[in-house]
Amino acid sequence: MQEVRSYRNWCKHRDLVCFNVVVKESDIYILARKNLTRKAIKLVSKYRLIVEKYIERNPSFASSLEPVPVEGNAPLIVKEMAKAGKKVGVGPMAAVAGAIAEFVGRDLLDYSPEVIIENGGDIFMKSLKVRNIGIYAGNSSFTKKITLKILPQETPLGICTSSGTVGHSLSLGNSDAVIVISPSTSLADASATAIGNLIKNESDISQGIEFAQKVKGIKGILIIKDNKMGIWGNVKIS
Repeated sequence: MQEVRSYRNWCKHRDLVCFNVVVKESDIYILARKNLTRKAIKLVSKYRLIVEKYIERNPSFASSLEPVPVEGNAPLIVKEMAKAGKKVGVGPMAAVAGAIAEFVGRDLLDYSPEVIIENGGDIFMKSLKVRNIGIYAGNSSFTKKITLKILPQETPLGICTSSGTVGHSLSLGNSDAVIVISPSTSLADASATAIGNLIKNESDISQGIEFAQKVKGIKGILIIKDNKMGIWGNVKIS
C-alpha cells in the first residue's frame, strides 16, 4: 500500500519472521514462518527479469498509460499485468508492484504456509490468523486512526493503494488513499491506480465507488480524501 509503512511494524510480530529484500528498484518486506531471504531474492530477480526482457522487446508495455495487448505466448506475469490493466483502462505497469508481490508470494508458499509481502506499499497476503493493516493517508484525519481487518479465510488476497498526496507513484488524481481489495493483487494494484485517478475532490468519492462496483474481481474498496471516507464491499475496519 502506498506508504503504509506502519505495516512494516509487523516486523515486531513474534509469530512471523520479517526480512527485507532489495533488487534494483524493488524494496520488499516479507513476513513468513522462517527466513526465506535467499529464495525471495532469486524469485524477485526472476520476475523482474521476465518483465524487463519483455519491455526490451515491447517498449510500449512500460510507457503506455492505456491498456496494451500482449501475445498469447507472453509470460504469465506479463499477461496478468496486461489483463488487469485492460479491466480498468490503465497501462500494464500500473499492476507491476502487485504482480511481483503476488507471483513471489505464491512461490514462497511452497516453503511457508503464511506469507505476507509488501512491495512499495502493495500487499499480497496469505495468513492463517486475523491480521490488521494500519492505514496511512497523508494529512487526512484518518491517518493511523483506522485499520483494515483481514480474516484468514479471505486469503490469499491482494490489498493495494494509490495516493495522489503520498509517495512517488504516478497518480492523476488527488486522493489521500484509495485501497482496493481483490483475490488478484495485480487487479487490486491496477484498480487502485485507475480509481485514484478519478478522485480530485471529496465529491468524487461516490464516483470511485461506482467504478469499483462495476469491476469483476474487486471485493472491496476504501477511499479517503481529506476528512471524508467512502467504503464499499467486503471491507472491515476498526
